[in-house]
Amino acid sequence: MQGLSPVETSEPGRHSSGGRHTPEPAQEAGRTRRFGGIRPQLLIVLVTVLALISAAGVYATIQAGSPVDAGATPAASISASARAAGAASAASPSATTTTPTPTPTPTPTPTPAVVPPSIGPALDAQINAVIKANSAYGFGVALIDMTDGKVHTYGAKTKFVAASTGKILAAAAYYHMVETGRASLAAPMGASTAGQQIRQMVQQSNNDSWALILAAIGHKGLTDYAASLGIPYDRTVNALTPAEMAKTLSELYSGRLLNAGHTAQLLSYMQNTNYEVLIPAAAPAGVSVFHKYGLLFGNLHDASILVKGKRAFVFVVYTLGQDMSDMAARTRVIHQLTGTVTAGLF
Repeated sequence: MQGLSPVETSEPGRHSSGGRHTPEPAQEAGRTRRFGGIRPQLLIVLVTVLALISAAGVYATIQAGSPVDAGATPAASISASARAAGAASAASPSATTTTPTPTPTPTPTPTPAVVPPSIGPALDAQINAVIKANSAYGFGVALIDMTDGKVHTYGAKTKFVAASTGKILAAAAYYHMVETGRASLAAPMGASTAGQQIRQMVQQSNNDSWALILAAIGHKGLTDYAASLGIPYDRTVNALTPAEMAKTLSELYSGRLLNAGHTAQLLSYMQNTNYEVLIPAAAPAGVSVFHKYGLLFGNLHDASILVKGKRAFVFVVYTLGQDMSDMAARTRVIHQLTGTVTAGLF
């Protein structure tokens, strides 16, 4: 090519086999020139070959990276997109936050309701069995669960001479007169007051006090009061069925008979009486007993309210024997009935 000067080689001459130093032939010397004498066509070919070699190197470099399919987004662009998405997530947490699935709370197994004991066929059978085993005596039993007021009766259902259990009916009648403004507990009566006479009549079973209270009420007054309770009563006979006595005590304890103050006062007189050897003696510890006993000739009775916690039952036992000689035997039967009832209900 014009304008280029030949470059001389510095390669020494070759040695012959004989050791002589011989110069290269002229044509060899001509080949040492880099550009001078090269035809233009050969130079173009050389440049083309060099370009192909360079392109092959670039292709090899691309192949050494992460390969992508034709038409796919380049790796650099993918990385940039991922960074942008991450930034968006940081700016808007709700866009990527996954709400955890709440763990279901186990449903607790319901505790079976505790059904309080009540009067039922099993207890009925036990009471009837005790009465049958002591058929030599006349027994009448009445039982009321205060939760429903239903009267359950066993044995004799006829009237007995109520003896001193009838004093509860007389006391309630006098309190009723006080509540209706026709009498006063502070009124003089005998050697004390009407209120003191009621206490002596119930707690000590004092017959003189009973006579004074009956006189203040009057025969008709007591008959009418008993009738208002659904009880046919003649005080000259003083006869009641176990069920009638039980109904009177049920009305008293429920507060339907008297006001709260008089109810509490009368019930207090029915505790710690002068004769605690019947139902109270057989009641288990923890059971409170409010009662009025009756003892007259062959009649031996006890009319009670049994209370433990929020549970209350009226329990009346009337008995008729030959005379006072079999009182001990009937007392034992009353104890047996009391044990049967309290074991079945508390």
